[in-house]
Amino acid sequence: MSATVDLQIACSEKILPSHEQFQLWVDTALSFSYEKSIIDNKLIDHRQDELSIRLVDIEESQSLNHQFRHQDKPTNVLSFPFELPPGVTLNLLGDLVICVEIVKNEAKSQQKQLFHHWAHMVVHGCLHLLGFDHINDSEAKEMESLEIQILAKLKINNPYISM
Repeated sequence: MSATVDLQIACSEKILPSHEQFQLWVDTALSFSYEKSIIDNKLIDHRQDELSIRLVDIEESQSLNHQFRHQDKPTNVLSFPFELPPGVTLNLLGDLVICVEIVKNEAKSQQKQLFHHWAHMVVHGCLHLLGFDHINDSEAKEMESLEIQILAKLKINNPYISM
């Protein structure tokens, strides 16, 4: 089973993950979520959902972050879950907006492999689309734990350990 990933490239950066890489990262996050829902007896299957990933520049990231989060600065990833009206069923998960330059700069400053950091941002964003958050400490611990487990399935080290 595979999600439908609509990839939109709205930046001039040339070194980007392929559509196949984004697909793998999304599918791994959604499959892990499905496995966890079975264990928790909350059978929710997002593995065939559709989502958009838009790769943007600093200006668009800052504009969206200001408009929707009231923070006048760019950010690495924004998540926009799709909210359906009651009684309507569609397999739309939502949208991720990822700032290419922020991800590139963070990977460099944190001494992480660039595409490993990309994978982390996609997994992080997918978890937000699934309803996870990191507003308080307990939520942050749960979300980070899930990210670490999902990334391990992709053979990517814990992103929260400093190099």
